[in-house]
Amino acid sequence: MEQWMLALVIVATSVGSALIALMILSVQLGRRSGRRNGLFEQPALEQSVFLFDDQDLVDATPSARALLDASPMGGSDWARLSAFLAPRFEDFSSALSGLAGRGSIELVARMAEGVAPLRLTAEDVNGLARITLIDPEAEGRGVLVDGLSHRALEDELEQLRATVDRAPVLVWRENTVGAVVWANRAYILRSDALESADEALVWPLPHIFGPEPMTPGNGPRRMKIDDSENKSYWFECHSYALEDGTLNFAVSADGTVRAERALRDFVQTLTKTFADLPIGLAIFDRQRQLQLFNPALIELTQLGAEFLSCRPTLYAFLDRLREGRMMPEPKDYRSWRQQMTALEQAAAAGHHSETWSLPSGQTYRVTGRPHPDGAVAFLFEDISSEVSLTRRFRAELELGQEVLDALEEAVAVFQPSGDLVMSNAAYARMWGVDPGATLGRVTALDAVRVWQSQSLPNPIWSEARDFVTQIGDRSKWQGEAILASGQRIACRFVPLTGGTTLVAFTPISQITLRTAPVRSTETVVA
Repeated sequence: MEQWMLALVIVATSVGSALIALMILSVQLGRRSGRRNGLFEQPALEQSVFLFDDQDLVDATPSARALLDASPMGGSDWARLSAFLAPRFEDFSSALSGLAGRGSIELVARMAEGVAPLRLTAEDVNGLARITLIDPEAEGRGVLVDGLSHRALEDELEQLRATVDRAPVLVWRENTVGAVVWANRAYILRSDALESADEALVWPLPHIFGPEPMTPGNGPRRMKIDDSENKSYWFECHSYALEDGTLNFAVSADGTVRAERALRDFVQTLTKTFADLPIGLAIFDRQRQLQLFNPALIELTQLGAEFLSCRPTLYAFLDRLREGRMMPEPKDYRSWRQQMTALEQAAAAGHHSETWSLPSGQTYRVTGRPHPDGAVAFLFEDISSEVSLTRRFRAELELGQEVLDALEEAVAVFQPSGDLVMSNAAYARMWGVDPGATLGRVTALDAVRVWQSQSLPNPIWSEARDFVTQIGDRSKWQGEAILASGQRIACRFVPLTGGTTLVAFTPISQITLRTAPVRSTETVVA
């Protein structure tokens, strides 16, 4: 009996001890639970909580402070938080402005389809705004990252942020409804979205390329921005489709626009200049298609503007010239093709010029010049009047030479420099030299040496040398000399216009015959 009583006592004592232990444990858990109800003592890992007094941050959880540190835009903590929340929660600013009157609000973020949206709750706690940001995707996961991995992620994030913020191009993202939800510093500065007071962002971010949303296309689009001073800035805009909107880039194109404008003005100037040229111009590209021509080409080649405007090839152009008898008639078509191929190759290799004598009697000078990038330019110039003048001038020279050769008097003409420019056949017979057959220069000094070598000593030759090269006013004079054969000759020295000098030699017997009353019947052969 005593044993049973002892066993009951032991059982009762054990149960009492267990109850006391449970009571103590419940009290401790209650105390811990009470402490967990404090503001930021032990917050859930998935929540980021901010406590603001107007726009001044009073307190925040560690994750909330990390979020502020990751939002560099804006100078104050409120500006940083607004830069993160305003693009994600519609009417964030207007909703928070009415928190004091409503007491609490709850917002759901705009997220891509299939992604749990962020939730935001805001409460008015004794005049302070308590903002809680909840990520449903992270609830219950308790994700932990080791220190080195977290540091590597932060370093990479800092490098990417610094790179994008210092990029000289405008970068921004638009959501599916066309609102700007993110932009780099270059875009923000260009759009004047920073308030000067505390560098807070103006939300929503303005569209600087017009209200229409950017749509991805096949290539870049050139767009313009006009500032308050009516100064224009040009950009090449690129758009790329994303799941939740578009990613856009704008590269400055001011230099390109200025270069294109300068090129256009230069081409217009050249076009006006070419239009007034009397020389026909035809420029063929590297594929030998006509790219540029002027009105003179139509007049010279008799080719219609319709044909030239169709950009014919070089060989089609030459074929049409041949059909219109505007080029020399070849013996056969094959030789003509070979000739045109040689013309094109010579023009592409360097400066090439040909003279075309047309069946109509006209004469064209065709010049080919190579241009950059394999292009070739052909110039067509009507030189009929020039050729006619040259031929007439040549005929007059030949006639003048024939007149001189018909004279019995030996004649030589010297330039002011002393060079012999003209003599007749009588001069060649008298002195035994033909200056026209001499390849080199014949000067007055050379001529005086010939005269002295074939005559007796006479001071007239030195005087003649000085007279030919004398500068200034001169008077004609004459004298006599005796050749080595004993023939006496009369010498005349006559100044002509332009400083030239005529020297004439006549045998004395011929002078006597010319002055005799009896007419000579001797025939003189020129």
